[in-house]
Amino acid sequence: MGEQAVTGADGAPAPDRTPDATGEDAAEADPTPAGAASAGMTADGRQPAPADVSGAGMSADAAPAAPAGAAPGAPDASTGPATRTADITAGPGGVMTDEVGVVTGDLTLRTEHADGRVTLRVQYRDADEWYAVTGGSAPLAEPAAVEAVHTVAVGLLNRPEG
Repeated sequence: MGEQAVTGADGAPAPDRTPDATGEDAAEADPTPAGAASAGMTADGRQPAPADVSGAGMSADAAPAAPAGAAPGAPDASTGPATRTADITAGPGGVMTDEVGVVTGDLTLRTEHADGRVTLRVQYRDADEWYAVTGGSAPLAEPAAVEAVHTVAVGLLNRPEG
C-alpha cells in the first residue's frame, strides 16, 4: 500500500498524524454531526436523526407502503394475512386439488399467506367452495413475497390457449 494523507475535519492536512488501521482516529477527530447528507450512515456507527426527504412525502425512517398491486381494502401484510386473487383458465389436465381431484375450466386462483406459509387455492369462478391446490403450500417467511409467488402461480396455471 502507498502513503495516505491524513486530513482534519476542515480538509486541511494534518502532517504529524499517521492513520491508524481501525479508523478510530478519524471517528474521534470528526466532530461533524450526522445529518440528511449522511444518507443514514456515519463513520462512528452513531444512529443519525431521521432525515426529512422534502418533496417526496416521506422521511428516511418511514414505514413501507402497501405492496404494489394490492387491491384497495386488501389486508396489509403487517396487520393480517396477505392475499392475492386472479381469474385463470386451467390448461389441459386442469388443476389438481386435495379435496376433489382435478378442476377444469374458468377458475379463480387465490394465493394467501398466513402463519409463515403460502397456500394456493382455486374455485370455480363465482362458486363458494375453495379447494387447496395439490402441492401448493410451502413455508414463506416474508409476507411481501406473496406477490411474486402469486405471479408465478398464475403463469403456471393460467393456460387459456391450452
